[in-house]
Amino acid sequence: MIEKNSTIKFALLLLPFCALISCGGQNGTTFTRNPTNVVQSDDISLEVYDFENFRPFLNRENDTVYVINFWATWCAPCVKELPHFEQIGEEYREKPLKVLLVSLDFPDKIISQVIPFIRKRNLQSEVILLDAPDANAWIPEIDPSWTGAIPATVIYKKKERGFYERSFTLDELKAEIEKF
Repeated sequence: MIEKNSTIKFALLLLPFCALISCGGQNGTTFTRNPTNVVQSDDISLEVYDFENFRPFLNRENDTVYVINFWATWCAPCVKELPHFEQIGEEYREKPLKVLLVSLDFPDKIISQVIPFIRKRNLQSEVILLDAPDANAWIPEIDPSWTGAIPATVIYKKKERGFYERSFTLDELKAEIEKF
């Protein structure tokens, strides 16, 4: 019995270390996901982040191009351009590019609106929800020029960064991504 307890204790001590390694990025960078909540509905799981726990998504230092789109289900221009982000994710699937769709819907709409929207549109890109009510505090941290209007997109690779407070056509989005 002592040997079994020692093995369990050792495994429990290794668990956080293994989790950190499994979340490691390319080129030795690490990225620990720390959602403030996870909402599960049938086949869809949606991670919810406050801004402090979302911040690491904005500063990954590896060889991947990150395309982070801020949108909401109630925003017509956002919904119109979402297929372009989905197509980019599919076309660049074999390349070091990651599309992240950040919903700015209210957290109380996750079950009634966001998850059904994801399911209906069959979104394949990663979708998370940002629950950060004090927009005046975090919007300037995304980009000082951002007025808070959506859609808005950040494209970055290491220290190179572009911010776009506008809608994209597919060709415009591809042109911006190719710069990175």
